[in-house]
Amino acid sequence: MQDEFTRTMVALRQAADGLLAAPVLANPDDHSGIVKSAINLRTLTENVIVAAIQRARQAGASWKEIGDALGVSRQAAFQRYGKPIDPRTGEPMNTTPLPEAAALAKAVIDDLACASWSSVTARFDAAMKDGLSPEALAAAWAQVIGQVGSFESYGTPEVVRAADVTVTNTQLNYEAGEFTARIVFRDDQSIAGLFILTPKAT
Repeated sequence: MQDEFTRTMVALRQAADGLLAAPVLANPDDHSGIVKSAINLRTLTENVIVAAIQRARQAGASWKEIGDALGVSRQAAFQRYGKPIDPRTGEPMNTTPLPEAAALAKAVIDDLACASWSSVTARFDAAMKDGLSPEALAAAWAQVIGQVGSFESYGTPEVVRAADVTVTNTQLNYEAGEFTARIVFRDDQSIAGLFILTPKAT
């Protein structure tokens, strides 16, 4: 019986052979079909990587070794390919970030930049609403402005899953410095945490 690594390798080989043969066996003018086949090949390649990592872990490879092979830290490797078990239930944890998290983070930052404090707090979960009023949020934003000047732009949000929530970190660029907006989203898209951090704190 084939193991998962062998199965994914066979599927990848078949897809690669099909793509190579496409100019001869298929319509050579079907450019979109070739692009779709190439995208499928990329997905199958990722499946091979996942199966290879699973095989390496079963053989005793550490996350540091896997991270080194991938060119990332052991934590980054684990966050992408690990299968943590929830100590509360014994079940595998959801490690997939909220798909809309980056867009949601940008929307929140846009509201902050436009001084739409109530629009931001309307997104809060119950605990956040009890702990941070629109006035307190405005005061915190003003304190940052007092340190580094007016807000100018923001970078691309970095998104990661952390247990039951998705955490986004987005660089905020001001006249005289940078901060990071760390916004924590629940799966229902409500905000469970909002922090404006110095680069050192991040």
